[in-house]
Amino acid sequence: MARCEVCGNDYGMSFEVHAQGAVHVFDCFSCAIHRMAPICEHCRVQIIGQGVEADGKWYCGAHCARSEGKVGIVDRV
Repeated sequence: MARCEVCGNDYGMSFEVHAQGAVHVFDCFSCAIHRMAPICEHCRVQIIGQGVEADGKWYCGAHCARSEGKVGIVDRV
């Protein structure tokens, strides 16, 4: 068993996420999202979907990117 790094639960079905040279252990997807999801630079929401990257910063969508002065950013529909 391994202990979740977010909630501390020692769970037999925990899993590892390998990202950017680090190994993270979680007991559920909600804890993984809580720790791993980037945060929008404008509205501060955790980005669970695609998001938008502009100039090395993450935004939940084109509206927030444009609100921060990024140009040429459009949502894909």
